Amino acid sequence: MDESIINIDSVRFYWSKKSNFKIFVPNLEIKKGEKVLLLGESGSGKTTLLSLMCGFLNPLSGNISINGNTINQLSSKTRDEYRADNIGIIFQQFNLLPYANVVDNVLLPLYFSKVRSNNVSNKKEKVIELFKQLRLPDDIAQFRASSLSMGQQQRVAVARALIGNPSLIIADEPTSSLDADAQKIFLNLMFEQISENNSTLLMVSHDKSLSNQFDRLIDINEILIREDKSCY
Repeated sequence: MDESIINIDSVRFYWSKKSNFKIFVPNLEIKKGEKVLLLGESGSGKTTLLSLMCGFLNPLSGNISINGNTINQLSSKTRDEYRADNIGIIFQQFNLLPYANVVDNVLLPLYFSKVRSNNVSNKKEKVIELFKQLRLPDDIAQFRASSLSMGQQQRVAVARALIGNPSLIIADEPTSSLDADAQKIFLNLMFEQISENNSTLLMVSHDKSLSNQFDRLIDINEILIREDKSCY
């Protein structure tokens, strides 16, 4: 039987009691090794759901398990450590440190995770290897992140998410600024590295045309229910 890497059970969340944005996710399961596209329009709750999965937000009720551990029952400190050890995140805006060089940006997760740091015997060599695999130029290492093109920043963000072999990669609209040809190249490079790391990928997008490149498509409207205050 395939193991689950993400398991959501009866999760409810809202920002405040006065908020009109209230969501309920009855259940969601993602198996280890899957490449899953979570599809939804802007404002549908995709990013909120990702934030719950990553432990940036805590549900009001229900449970979220990552690799069999119920992260919403962990203390804030332990949850942060667990996220750093197990989840590589590619943010929509990439969140690179603009004045740090590219190598330091890629190595950043290893400063927060002893587990991922211990998975990399020679850190600088691993960074250079990732650069080659992601088709980044040899001389990019000491460039400031702010000097990179959009496409280069995206690939550096992927390298940062992958370093140290986290079991789960979560990507929030990483292709939104690319044309169709650039999207395909970027996804192929990302898929190659995720397969090599034996990681699971959950990627959020509003673009249904990407679905045939993934193992499974999940429409957020089929797993997430918008509720009004009377439901609580």
